[in-house]
Amino acid sequence: MAAGVVAAGVLSGPAASARPAPEPPLTTMSIKSPPGGSDVRVLIYHGSAAGGDESPVVNAGIEAIEDIGQSGPAAGRFKVTATDDASVFTDETELGLYNAVVFLTGGGDILDPEQEAGLESYMEAGGGFLGIHDAARAEPYSDWFTGLVGARPAANSPTNVQRATVEVGDRQHPATKDLPLQWKRPDQWLNWTKNPSGDVHTVARVRESTYTPGTSANGADHPVSWCRDYDGGRSFYTGMGGTESSYDETEFRSHLRGALAWTTRISQADCKATINANYKAERLTQPNQPGQNDQIGEPHGLVTAPDGRVFYIGRGGADSSQPVVTDWNNPDVGKGKGEIHVYDPKTKKVTLAGTLNVFGNKGGGDELIKVEEGLLGIELDPRFEDNGWVYLHYTPHSRIDRDKRMAERYVSRFTYNSATSRLDLNSEKVLLKWPVQIHSCCHSGGGLAWDSKSNLYIATGDNNSSGFSDGYSGNNPQPNYKGVSFADARRTAGNTNNLNGKILRIHPEQDGTYTLPEGNLFTGKETAEGGGKTRGEIYVMGVRNPARISIDKKTDTLYAGWVGPDAGSPSTTWGPAKYDTFAAITKPGNHGWPYCMGNKQPYRDRNLPDPTKPLGWYDCNAPKNESPNNDGLVNLPPVTSNTIWYSPQGGGPDYPRDANGIPSYKTAEQKFLLPWLKGGGQAAMDGPVYRYDANSASAAKWPAYWDGKWFVGDFYDADQPRHAVLLDPKTAGQGGIPVHAESLKKIIPIGNDGIKNLMDWKFGPDGTLYVLDYGRGFFTSDSKSALWQVTYKGGGPTPAASQLAREAQ
Repeated sequence: MAAGVVAAGVLSGPAASARPAPEPPLTTMSIKSPPGGSDVRVLIYHGSAAGGDESPVVNAGIEAIEDIGQSGPAAGRFKVTATDDASVFTDETELGLYNAVVFLTGGGDILDPEQEAGLESYMEAGGGFLGIHDAARAEPYSDWFTGLVGARPAANSPTNVQRATVEVGDRQHPATKDLPLQWKRPDQWLNWTKNPSGDVHTVARVRESTYTPGTSANGADHPVSWCRDYDGGRSFYTGMGGTESSYDETEFRSHLRGALAWTTRISQADCKATINANYKAERLTQPNQPGQNDQIGEPHGLVTAPDGRVFYIGRGGADSSQPVVTDWNNPDVGKGKGEIHVYDPKTKKVTLAGTLNVFGNKGGGDELIKVEEGLLGIELDPRFEDNGWVYLHYTPHSRIDRDKRMAERYVSRFTYNSATSRLDLNSEKVLLKWPVQIHSCCHSGGGLAWDSKSNLYIATGDNNSSGFSDGYSGNNPQPNYKGVSFADARRTAGNTNNLNGKILRIHPEQDGTYTLPEGNLFTGKETAEGGGKTRGEIYVMGVRNPARISIDKKTDTLYAGWVGPDAGSPSTTWGPAKYDTFAAITKPGNHGWPYCMGNKQPYRDRNLPDPTKPLGWYDCNAPKNESPNNDGLVNLPPVTSNTIWYSPQGGGPDYPRDANGIPSYKTAEQKFLLPWLKGGGQAAMDGPVYRYDANSASAAKWPAYWDGKWFVGDFYDADQPRHAVLLDPKTAGQGGIPVHAESLKKIIPIGNDGIKNLMDWKFGPDGTLYVLDYGRGFFTSDSKSALWQVTYKGGGPTPAASQLAREAQ
């Protein structure tokens, strides 16, 4: 072999999957030198076990690959040899000339044991393999070949040609990076006897809702193209290419060109990024000592510091053995401890940095006993390394009015002393405060986040009861305590003059005050006849309970998730079922609650004198706040559609609409726009957008595959979302639903011994993911309450830069 080609031992690696030993070959052979010489060559094998004339698909494929090898980008140029003679696999001298082997072949037993052993030796020596369409039907009795191609077609896969949409989830691999996010094309679409996702790296999926997949359908996760490092070599398979016309498509040729670039070692690619075994989830904190919260409080939020330390908070609930005061005549009613813990990855130790007395230690019981107030959110100043400033969103116990059952919510700044690992509680600067009712639970929100301009976003819940509206729109104007409504979210989320049920945006100043950045939803100076006013801090209104928000600093897009009401099914009288919601937000707006949810699906109005009787449907394009509890504007901004919504029945429920745009809300007429998720018990937990840092030296950072993907999850771990999603930049922020979603449930493990109750999740500066598991009770911490870390151990792209081959001359 020519000088400069890397030795086979360097290219070889452990097998990608365990397999039984093959039958002994007739003779033993092995390729003693790595495949490929001074030029890049590709062997197309098109032998078939079927009799008769050769399929025209084969000739079309050969011609296309020959053209790819001699045209297009320089990195895609190579020489091609085609053969149907399987004896090439026992000729180590001949086979060793090729950087990659393409199987463009029909099904059946096409290799004898010695020939298969030759192919196996070729891969072990660092060879490349590209299987196209029916190649997955070849060598049906070989476990090793099954591992090579990754999956086998179901016997009753549809055979007709159908136009379908391919979701191109991998935006990094050379086979897919230049393809559209949603690739519409005709082909024969194979179903798989076993879904290979998680064992292979899937680069593209076909969306089953866009064609008829038949009885052996794979569901929302239907891989169509994938790759893996296998037995020392590289294997790429695509289920596309089942039609002669496929090979005339510019984009399909681009797909093949990129696959060949990687399999021939012309270019690198990461084919490990979504293989489940390449991730490790590790619990970092231990259970608390009896009667103490030395490791963790009632988990409620986390943030990572530039040096890698993790700051995480406890809302206020104590160990379940601790007393809970629920008597309003007792000055200690609801008194709890909001705790700030710090985990240091260098020492692997936890420090209790500070404790606040909060109103928040109440739990169990009915609507008038439980409470969600307490220590709700934490963020570090953008210049934390210099100033040590920590921002906390909380409800101080000292500010409650037991007579009126009112409290104040604070956003305050404290100073953290790195030398003592303590928060200076005397350093508090109260930036913002506003009243909240605490007579009836719930919905406190809590999330905090910064944009790239050092504006602070504050998520607040609607401070409204979950009852009194039959689980639909929280718009019952009647119930009140000493004049303050607690069941009418039009008083809060739908009110332009109230800071609850909002995402606020302020600019903190050095002296502990704040200013209002330009471009919020209101200026604070708007007024209307009757005295309606606005608050200039409001960036987003109409959200129910946004516990988690995040901001992608690269784009300054705001991401949020909030919990819906309690109705388990839609009502033709009152409107949609409970929708938990995620939204990508690129501009200020009204996201609907309590007037509309999902993609502008309205609720029915109710009003005095009898709130049990429905009035007209709300107008999502021109909502009016006509509640007697409203002190803001009557005419509200139009409702913006949300990105993701899900009910117990499924993801993205939608209905036929009448001439006035009102959905039918008939269960039998539901269709689901997001078939990859459904709800049940549900509580949306927004996650981060991952940004890959190529300059980071961390070996445990998540790979570049995840760059730009938005992590969405739910507190619960059954059918609810725990996914990384891709949005179309053209429709993000305008109600455009995700074009692709990938389950994370095998990477961020679910189940009682895993991360069952996801409370918060953020990436650290080292590119690893930190996750808070709430525990198994409510309003307490328990032995399962924990901070976890999920790291990547798959290594970098292959082949190594020193192993790249040279193009043909």
